[in-house]
Amino acid sequence: MSWFPKAVGPREALRDLGAFMRQRSREQYLGGAMALLVTAIIVIIFLVDPQTGGDPAPQVVEVQLYAPNRTDADIKADQKKDQAKRRAYQAEKQREFKNLANQFGIE
Repeated sequence: MSWFPKAVGPREALRDLGAFMRQRSREQYLGGAMALLVTAIIVIIFLVDPQTGGDPAPQVVEVQLYAPNRTDADIKADQKKDQAKRRAYQAEKQREFKNLANQFGIE
């Protein structure tokens, strides 16, 4: 297998890198330094992030259970109550936005 390069040790590799770097311009040094800096920042972020996050708080989901023998009249009455609550909430939000608009002078 003569097309493979000869095996090289760490000393020869560092000498080769030094010879390569001596032939570079100032801009290439700066570009290489910036590439190494960005890579180091990304690696540091990946190392620090798991220690700062923590587990999210458990979420409570409330479920309203209905009786299996509910009549259509009960369902319609519940829907009317829910619709009234929804409209009251929307009216309150609209009032808050109007107050905010008045504070900032928005028409």
